[in-house]
Amino acid sequence: MSDRRKHSTGSPFEKAAAYSRAVRQGPFVHVSGTTGYDYAAMEMPADVAGQARNCFKTIAASLAALDAGLSDIVRVRYYVTSPEHFDAVAPVLAEHLGGIDPAATMIVCQLIRPEMLIEIEVTAQVA
Repeated sequence: MSDRRKHSTGSPFEKAAAYSRAVRQGPFVHVSGTTGYDYAAMEMPADVAGQARNCFKTIAASLAALDAGLSDIVRVRYYVTSPEHFDAVAPVLAEHLGGIDPAATMIVCQLIRPEMLIEIEVTAQVA
């Protein structure tokens, strides 16, 4: 496992739950479920589209820290707290992943904080 590299955003969630925001092992980069916090300010937009944009900002930075990018994403999982969020987030998803078109799953579930409306997890493969 000598080629394992980890990235942290400094989020208090990462330290409390003992995980990395992203881990690169060989050609794969696994980005943990990412919510819509602006981690610098620890603030979250009230709307699901704004949260999704923040998710992608954090995901893009985490991928870049491990020499990957959004275009390397091969798998994405979306966790939303209501099926009604789909119409609001679909344009944001298309904005960030259109043309990349990774395999995807959207799951409706409860998240760990009431202000969290969406969580996004990705896997990237770097050539």
